[in-house]
Amino acid sequence: MIIRNAIKCKICGDIIESFSVHDYKVCSCGACAVDGGHEYLRRSAKSFDDIIELSEVVKNDLYFMCYMVERVARKLKQHNAYVVNTIGEAELRHLISVANVLHSVNPMQVEADWITEYNLQQGTFDITAVDKNLCEQIPAATAMGKVYMRLILATLQPDEDYVQAMLRVYNNPICEVIDNYNASAYYEPSYVIARAYNDGGF
Repeated sequence: MIIRNAIKCKICGDIIESFSVHDYKVCSCGACAVDGGHEYLRRSAKSFDDIIELSEVVKNDLYFMCYMVERVARKLKQHNAYVVNTIGEAELRHLISVANVLHSVNPMQVEADWITEYNLQQGTFDITAVDKNLCEQIPAATAMGKVYMRLILATLQPDEDYVQAMLRVYNNPICEVIDNYNASAYYEPSYVIARAYNDGGF
């Protein structure tokens, strides 16, 4: 659910906000625009580096996104980073803006739709290929969705939104440690994982 759909232009300093569908707002210098109201997040800009994201999305939608990234990555035997990077920032914004609707759809269907729509390819990284002596039970995608949601929230920077934070976290090398289920990093309390992220390792 979108609480606020707004951006700030770094060039002219305007804060522009869209309040309803097709409420297309352009900043005074014409460098960027916003649209979609509380239904979807749409941005246009000469360069997205000229935008400061001010939108607010509920935490449940962030969890749904992390859960689906985990599901899709496992299905394709890919790293989570591959999924978010291939979908890209613009489409991730769209997906999180409609997450409250997708919550009610069968996750297997959402998974299949993402794979088809974004042409996601099969890989060779099988996160479930573990040493049974070291990992008796593989954590569920729901559990890992919560792990990553909490890490994103714990390390969220003042000038970034959930989508930017997702891309930052999933592309951090610490994910290779978290996703190694033969170790126990994923099982650590969320504050320990966040501290390890900030320190550059466990």
